[in-house]
Amino acid sequence: MKGQYRMKDMPVTAISFLTTEGNETGDWRSQRPLLDSEKCNRCGLCWMYCPDNAIRPEQDSFKILYTYCKGCGICAKECPRGAISMVTEERK
Repeated sequence: MKGQYRMKDMPVTAISFLTTEGNETGDWRSQRPLLDSEKCNRCGLCWMYCPDNAIRPEQDSFKILYTYCKGCGICAKECPRGAISMVTEERK
């Protein structure tokens, strides 16, 4: 199907190999992204544009690592299907 890719078909980018060790940023965000896997076509734009390397490919899907996500919303803005929405962060 056009527009859908498997993880093995995704391009290798330098950002995908950066470590997130020591870059924990999730404590202060006011919003966080939520991924709707039903809307997601696995295009990988969220993963490629995430400045914090907080989105990781997992088999046929993506996972948001909230420990490293600063809530900037770039992933939601770049998603062509509207599969990522920004919601208010709930404090524990």
